[in-house]
Amino acid sequence: MTELTRETLTLNMGPQHPSTHGVLRLVLELDGEIVRACTPVMGYLHTGIEKEMETRTYWQNVTLVDRIEYVASYMEEMAFYLSVEALMGAEVPPRARGIRVLMCELNRIASHLLYLGTAALDLNISSVFMYCFADRERFLDLSEMVSGQRMMPGYFRAGGVVADLPDEFVPAARAFLDEIPGRVDEYARLLDDNLIWCERTRGVAVLSREDAIALGATGPVLRASGVPHDIRKLLPYGGYEEFEFDVPVLTEGDAYARYRVRLEEMRQSRRIALQALDRLPDGPVLTNDRKIALPPRGELARSMEAVIHQFKLVSEGYHPPPGDSYVATESARGEKGYYVVSDGSNRPVRVHVRAPSFYNLQALPAMVVGRPLADVVVAVASIDIILGDVDR
Repeated sequence: MTELTRETLTLNMGPQHPSTHGVLRLVLELDGEIVRACTPVMGYLHTGIEKEMETRTYWQNVTLVDRIEYVASYMEEMAFYLSVEALMGAEVPPRARGIRVLMCELNRIASHLLYLGTAALDLNISSVFMYCFADRERFLDLSEMVSGQRMMPGYFRAGGVVADLPDEFVPAARAFLDEIPGRVDEYARLLDDNLIWCERTRGVAVLSREDAIALGATGPVLRASGVPHDIRKLLPYGGYEEFEFDVPVLTEGDAYARYRVRLEEMRQSRRIALQALDRLPDGPVLTNDRKIALPPRGELARSMEAVIHQFKLVSEGYHPPPGDSYVATESARGEKGYYVVSDGSNRPVRVHVRAPSFYNLQALPAMVVGRPLADVVVAVASIDIILGDVDR
C-alpha cells in the first residue's frame, strides 16, 4: 500500500449536528467509510450547575437541578431531594411518596417517547416522531396541572411536594395510562419488523456485557447488554419497595435491543403508575417539620409567627447539619445520584451529580469503531444522551 492509501481522514461531526441530540462534537478518524477512532468532545453546553449550586440555598437549587436532565426533571428532583432529606433525617408523608413515584414514572414514559421519536426521525421515519410527540404532549399537560410548568416543574420539595394533586389530575392520568398499552403496541407494529429500522439497528452499535460494565454504563444501555441492574429493584428508594414491576433485560447489546428494552420499560412504568394511583393514601403532602416546610397558607392570615417563619425559610432557607450524603436513583437513562456535602450553612459546600448520560457517552467509541460512518448516527440515538446531563 502507498502512503496515500494508508492515510485516514479526520472528520468533525458536530458540535452542531442534528443527529448528536444536543451540542456534542465527535472527532472521527475514518478509513474510507469505516470509523477507526471516535473521540467525544464535551463542554460546549457547560453551564457550571454543580458549582453554581454552592452559591444558592438548598431551597433555590431546585431551579438548577431541573435543568440538568431536563426531559426527566421529576426524576432529577427526586434524586436531589432524597440526598438532602438523608442529610436532614426528614420524613416524607406516605401520600407525597406516592405522588413522587407516580410523577417519576409518568416522566419516564414521556422521556422514552422522546427517545423513540427522535431516534426514528434520525432514520427518516418521521411518522413515529409525530406520534410520539403527540403522546408526550399528554404528559406535559399532566405536568402543567400539578406544577404550572410543562418542563422544569420545581414540584418536589424537601419533605414532600409543593401542593396536592388537583381534582382533574387523577382522571386525566388514568386516561393517559389507559391509552399507553395500545400506543406502545402501535409503535411495535410500526418498527419491530420495519425493514429500514431493522436493517439500521439490528447488529448495529453493539456493546458487549463486559464493555458495558467496564465503561460504567447504566439504565437501558446496560440492561440491553444482559445486566439486570435497576436501582429501583436493587436499592429501592422513595417507596419503590412497595411496588411490583419487572426489569426488562435483553442480551444482544445492539441498538435494536435498547429500543425493545425501552418499549417494555414504558409498559412497566405504566404498571407502577397505576399501582401508585390505586394506593394513593389520604393525608398531607409535605412534612410537618417546621425546620424545612413552609407553614400552611391558611395560617398566614392569622399568625405573625407563621409569616415570620415563611419569610425566614424563603429568604434564608434551611440548615442541614454538617455531613455528606449520596442517594442513587434510577432515571430514564440510568443511575442518577447526588453527592451533597453540608457544613451546617444554608448552602451546600459541594454538590456532585452522578449523571448517566456522561457515563453512557463514553461507551460510544466501543459501539462505532470498525463500523460505517452512518452507524454513528444510530449509536448516538440509541444511548439517548441528554447534553445537559453530560456537561452540567
